[in-house]
Amino acid sequence: MFNKYLFCTNVGISITLSGVGDVLQQHHEILNGEQDKWNNTRTFNMSISGFTVGIVCHNTYRYLDLFFPGRTFQIVMKKVVLDQLVCSPLYISTFFATMAFLEDSSIKQFVDEMNQKAWKLYVAECAVWPPAQVFNFYFLSPKFRVLYDNTISLGFDIYTSYLKHSPLEEEENNDKKKT
Repeated sequence: MFNKYLFCTNVGISITLSGVGDVLQQHHEILNGEQDKWNNTRTFNMSISGFTVGIVCHNTYRYLDLFFPGRTFQIVMKKVVLDQLVCSPLYISTFFATMAFLEDSSIKQFVDEMNQKAWKLYVAECAVWPPAQVFNFYFLSPKFRVLYDNTISLGFDIYTSYLKHSPLEEEENNDKKKT
């Protein structure tokens, strides 16, 4: 499974954990009275975002290993820096673009959401991923990298779902003016 069907395995794990992260976040929102019932379209869309981001993750890890083979400290640090400075913004952009497409958002809505939320997601990624990726690149076989990444990512997927579905500042200000 982790050799012959690595691409399908990696993308499948990403789809599943993106959906599970959203289910857990929605459960929390329901318990706190922030929403009335489970929104299956939202979970479906989050799962599809796991599909697109999973494809990007699988391929970026493949290329990082191709261009930077080995596990020396210097190589691991190069991979971590590239992952954080190049790959993370790519993953975040892929996520928001996928969600904008699925939600039939306008270009303006997409840009506004990227401007207000993407940097928050990136800051959170800077706290979580560099140490996780040092372990990933130094100790793990390439075939287990997306599995490890997605296992760590489950908690992050919950935060991503929360952040994605929180109102934009403009919407919050309009809601406050109405009350």
